Amino acid sequence: MPEKEVKKSEPTQSNKDLSSSSINSMLIIVSVAWTIFFFGGLLHHSDQLQMPYSAFLDAIEKKEISDVRIGKEEITGSISNHKEKHFRTVRLEDSALVNRLQQKSIKYQGSNDDTLFQNLFLWGVVAFFALSILGSIGRALTSKEGFGTGLLSIEKNKAKIFMEDKIKTTFADVAGVDEAKEELQEVIGFLKDPQKYGRLGGHLPKGILLVGPPGTGKTLLARAVAGEAGVPFFCISGSEFVELYVGVGAARVRDLFEQAQKNAPCILFVDELDALGRARSINGGMGGHDEKEQTLNQLLVEMDGFDPRQGVVVLAATNRPEILDVALLRAGRFDRQILVDRPDRLAREQIVEVHLKNKLISPSVSKKEIAASTPGFTGADLANLVNEAVLLATRRQAQSVEQNDFTQALERIVAGLEKKNRLLNENERKIVAHHEMGHALVGLLLAGCDQVQKVSIIPRGIGALGYTIQRPLEDRYLASREDLCHKLAALMGGRAAEIIIFGDASTGSSDDLDKATDIARSMATRFGMTKELGPVTYESDPHLFLGNPGSFIENKKYSEETAREIDLAIKSIVEQALQEALSIIKQHKSVLEKGAMLLLQKETLERAELEVLIKPQSFIGCERLSLVPD
Repeated sequence: MPEKEVKKSEPTQSNKDLSSSSINSMLIIVSVAWTIFFFGGLLHHSDQLQMPYSAFLDAIEKKEISDVRIGKEEITGSISNHKEKHFRTVRLEDSALVNRLQQKSIKYQGSNDDTLFQNLFLWGVVAFFALSILGSIGRALTSKEGFGTGLLSIEKNKAKIFMEDKIKTTFADVAGVDEAKEELQEVIGFLKDPQKYGRLGGHLPKGILLVGPPGTGKTLLARAVAGEAGVPFFCISGSEFVELYVGVGAARVRDLFEQAQKNAPCILFVDELDALGRARSINGGMGGHDEKEQTLNQLLVEMDGFDPRQGVVVLAATNRPEILDVALLRAGRFDRQILVDRPDRLAREQIVEVHLKNKLISPSVSKKEIAASTPGFTGADLANLVNEAVLLATRRQAQSVEQNDFTQALERIVAGLEKKNRLLNENERKIVAHHEMGHALVGLLLAGCDQVQKVSIIPRGIGALGYTIQRPLEDRYLASREDLCHKLAALMGGRAAEIIIFGDASTGSSDDLDKATDIARSMATRFGMTKELGPVTYESDPHLFLGNPGSFIENKKYSEETAREIDLAIKSIVEQALQEALSIIKQHKSVLEKGAMLLLQKETLERAELEVLIKPQSFIGCERLSLVPD
């Protein structure tokens, strides 16, 4: 399809900077000139002593006056007994003045003090520069590229417009979202060849909503669609529609769709749609809708009004679809919703490969290993991981990025920054070492637990005095009751080790207790995994649709008696997990102590070193452990 000629091209960033710089420079010059001209006269008179005529005559008698200039309206001259070197006084009818000056041998001369023309000229210059400043500010306010972003053009939308020859992003730059790219192929086909795709009577979807957690590449995917289709790309955030003034948001929506229709075929992308399309309240307020609701109403009208055959596609992205207005999601507005979810292992490997381009990577770096060790990471997380690894390699002045750089970068992201200056006393180091080895020992012995990768007693992050890194061997979407029980036992392994070795538990297991309690509560109230409560759901997921903790209001659907049974069930699950961990630690106490001593020496143990400590026969019978009896 031939490229469409756009009559009104967007000014480049350099031109915008030049325009803004020129206006700012002009304002500075004018302000300085105005200050000089306006205050010049005041400064000129500020260093002159305003002297009464009587004091002037006394100064003549005392010979304090060195010279005098006699004008029609005032007398000026020089004085020697004052910090001001010059004086001025009003002239009176005094015929004896000249005689007094001659007697005291004071020089005098006449002066033409007709300053009317000078004053008119001064104030004329001041008025000229004042009008110049007001004109410059007025032009800047009415210009979108000028000073203050154009207050008089506030109704204009703030969309960033990218012409088709400026968009370099394509599907080759987007990895790990193959299903989403397939769904968007039809949009590209309609934009490139509308006659071919509309030969059976179908039409282009009016709106496509990209739904997914933050960092999964929704904005990048929308830009890639425009790059593949070769059409202009309008990009704006939902928050940019709403301003202080009433009616501005609706006006900007109208202006945005007008510009899009003039540049059709094109893609109009609204990022963070939830800032604009939040569900309208039942009570509109003081007799009407607020500004956000007016803006949303205008968006609904515009999406109903434009003809999809013109080639305008509305793409939007959000990570909170559950709060969007129902009218916005109905067919005819956003006809299609595409989930851009967190990548699986294969997708993460593809994403890592994209981010490793144009970087000096050692041949020993394994993309599969990086992908396997990063379950739950989004595309943005993986980009950050690669960048952190490159920075670490740069810091140690390496020629290329090694696999160990990625391991250290992952530890920094997951566990936090290493605190080398946080020194522990010998007793605390022993407690931390046995605590972390307790986690590792139970995690290694129980089937179904995530694989233990590393154990360390080096403090990291805000409050972590040690850490045990466990990563699953594969992506898992389901967990059985036994798997959750084993995970609970691994969490309680640190506390169990402290109890057996030192006779009591420390505060270091507080985070483990929080996590264990959350899992136990979910087992009791959401998964129906306790006999006492039965296969009934008592609570909803406390997290939103896409895993973002939000303003969740818990509505209890059970009585106080049931609440007590829930508390008892949670307590029972956690206690049984602790007892199982204590049993495992007692059976392998010698292994625990040996591993703790080795950990105190080396501070960090890898999985290979941990497996050497635990002999193969230690695994016998562990896969049949059941922590919550049927």
